[in-house]
Amino acid sequence: MKIYVVDDERIIRVSLADELRDAGYEVFEFANANSALMQMDGVKPNIVITDFKMPDINGIEFLERIKIIDKNIYVVLMTAYSTVSTAVEAMKLGAYDYIEKPFDNEKVLLIIERILELKQVKDENKELKIKLKQDYDFSSYVGDSSRVTEVFNLVKIVAQKSTSVLLVGETGTGKELLTNIIHYNSSRSKKQLIKVSCAILSREIFESELFGHEKGAFTGAISDKIGRFEMANGGTLYLDDIDDVPLDLQVKLLRALEEREIERVGGSKIIKIDIRLIASTKKDLRKMVDEGKFREDLFYRLNVFPINLPPLREKPKDIISLTKHFVSIYSDNNEKQIDNEVFEVLKKYPFPGNVRELRNLSERLTLLSEDNKINTDIIPYEIKFPGYKPTCFTFDNKSLNEILDEVERNAILGALDKTQGNKAKAAEILGLPASTLKSKVAKYNL
Repeated sequence: MKIYVVDDERIIRVSLADELRDAGYEVFEFANANSALMQMDGVKPNIVITDFKMPDINGIEFLERIKIIDKNIYVVLMTAYSTVSTAVEAMKLGAYDYIEKPFDNEKVLLIIERILELKQVKDENKELKIKLKQDYDFSSYVGDSSRVTEVFNLVKIVAQKSTSVLLVGETGTGKELLTNIIHYNSSRSKKQLIKVSCAILSREIFESELFGHEKGAFTGAISDKIGRFEMANGGTLYLDDIDDVPLDLQVKLLRALEEREIERVGGSKIIKIDIRLIASTKKDLRKMVDEGKFREDLFYRLNVFPINLPPLREKPKDIISLTKHFVSIYSDNNEKQIDNEVFEVLKKYPFPGNVRELRNLSERLTLLSEDNKINTDIIPYEIKFPGYKPTCFTFDNKSLNEILDEVERNAILGALDKTQGNKAKAAEILGLPASTLKSKVAKYNL
């Protein structure tokens, strides 16, 4: 930490500078503001501790010129009692704190400790924002198929706008990821992204959660509460499972989007809001409108910029790039080799949980892999043979032939699993002629 001590009174300047050096700081002393400003061209300080009344430049002008050089420099003013009111005014212009003369040097050290704590928080916050920006860069939406390219192009178009977006897709197709990408690549990225799962909110608390409430609005409302719309003001509000919004509350939601204003439950004050809305659903809202389960006017308001996310089974080409991407995330910088047979198995699996399921599977395969290799031996049975369970014998209300068929079918599946689908080797394990195994594979439609 580099600290400038600026004061035309030599005794105060030297005494404070020595105390700060003993505490481990790198200290530069100046008798006037001009000398300090000239030095800043070469050695920029983190903190400037300056007297308010000096012969060449006063504290206010010195503060303003410091902030022009670097607004992140912390300025602490030393002031006599007669100029305290002016020092308070300086704080409004960006000074961090002031201290009255005469003062104990320990008090200055405490102020610097507070500055260090604040700087650490700011640095961590800055690093977090940079990481968020990197995590949700456009490149984080992975895929090589034409369907992914189509979605990617739509997201790039809408990210810099404030248009409402409707994301439509099955569970696990990446709706929340796209929400993050849109927000963190928009002009609203410095403001909050507030997420609400409409599916988990009960009818009783839904209105209060979205719009807030006033004290005494209902039993249990012991204080004012800010709703999600107000929390997201200036930023983005994400409503997941928008189809679960109660029909009678859809009117109030529509008004908030149309008029850009809300009222808290139990209140009458109009609160202006400025949000970008992103909504998502895994249902057909148009069909729900036709069935009277969703308001048509709200549907049109939400459907300004719809983006349809294809399920993974419709873009098997992306399974390869996605698997490689997820494995690299979970590999702790140890490059994993993935056998081509693994991709062939995964491309035949329907992935009902879509990309989320593939991500979880990739993490599992990475953990189970040995010698930095991922092969079909560690792929779960239910992935290699979807719909079949190797130990699912249930004998109730079944004939003997049905029981024997079930045992035989699972025995064959187990042998095929061990041999990675090699029928000749599986026949050896089962003690069957290859032709017999072939006919049984056909019989059980394996």
